[in-house]
Amino acid sequence: MQELFETFKQIYSENPAYLVRSPLRICPLGAHVDHQDGLVTGMALDANVEMVFAPSDDGYIRVSSMDFPDEEYFHIDQVPMMLPHFWGNYIRGAVLSLHRDHKLQNGFRAVISGKLPIGGLSSSAAVTTAYLMALCKANKLTITKEALISYSHWVETEFIGLKNGILDQSANILSKDNHLLVMDCHTEEHRLVEKATTMPEVEVVIVYSGVSKALIGTDYNNRVDECKVAGWIVEELAGLERTALQDVKLRDISEEHYRKYRDHVPGKFRKRLNHFFTEQDRVRQGIEAWEQGDIEQFGKLMFESGESSIHQYESGCPELITIYEVLKETVGVYGARFSGAGYRGCCIGLIDPAYKEQIKANMDAIYPAQHPAYKDVYKVHFCKTNNGAHLVDQEDKGTILK
Repeated sequence: MQELFETFKQIYSENPAYLVRSPLRICPLGAHVDHQDGLVTGMALDANVEMVFAPSDDGYIRVSSMDFPDEEYFHIDQVPMMLPHFWGNYIRGAVLSLHRDHKLQNGFRAVISGKLPIGGLSSSAAVTTAYLMALCKANKLTITKEALISYSHWVETEFIGLKNGILDQSANILSKDNHLLVMDCHTEEHRLVEKATTMPEVEVVIVYSGVSKALIGTDYNNRVDECKVAGWIVEELAGLERTALQDVKLRDISEEHYRKYRDHVPGKFRKRLNHFFTEQDRVRQGIEAWEQGDIEQFGKLMFESGESSIHQYESGCPELITIYEVLKETVGVYGARFSGAGYRGCCIGLIDPAYKEQIKANMDAIYPAQHPAYKDVYKVHFCKTNNGAHLVDQEDKGTILK
């Protein structure tokens, strides 16, 4: 963090006024169902995107990144178009998202940095939240956490063009340390399930594959469309009124109709159905296991989610599958699955922290040998859970967002 402050002072010849800590997140259960309005779970990590900033009354946004080259610089009334694969897209989208409901007058100067590899931990949601919070502070806007989720989600779906749900934003903003966030993506209602006092100490392992590829260039959006077609087929088989394809959500298909007609749904569309409905069942079982302190059962469900992601949802790449298989066979790992969309980036697991050295040693012995192209860039990280995004005043260290 000190490096952030020093860099800000070097660039702007002043001290920053505020610090945003916006955490990265994991989804232990509820893989690939948020875009179908499913039930999901999430946890924020003690690894953050951090940004220091100072409001400016000239209307200009100026952001430097410690992780990417170049600088983003524009006026809030003249937002540039999206540039594919450019890190500055998220501040552009944040301005446009708030502009829909609010007249923005002030900009800000900032330096931003992340701490862990990008793929799979939703750094995009984390940086977008940081930008939105800075814009709100600079313009004296008071918005709820639920509204912040909505503004952030708009950036990814409408500006960036990713057909995702609200899991990433919800986990980033609503999470609470030692709690499991449960989000109903249909009703947008959430609850925080406290970890049972009987549960042993648990930490998170994150294994970065070294494979980095933007989701827009993967099969992510194709899978979303395949889920919609699967729901459409069930509607037809059941003799229901057909929903417009773009509006189909598997959450609107009843369990009864799924069980009755799933064997008549062809090929890959049946697989997408099976993943959605079995994953919903795993989420419900996982909530119960978490409440009871049964980390062994919770971890077993995570492994089952990982298997379904590979064989039913058909996400993954050889590198991620290797990491998943190694974690599955390593002592001290309760459960593991791909993180995020599962086409590149990371695998995550819940672990017994007493086995951290053995877990890393086992991964180091296998992964580089099987995937030598990534031996110098893959990483093993260990994290704990934490609270959601918050804005800190440098004077009193108080939390600004309510």
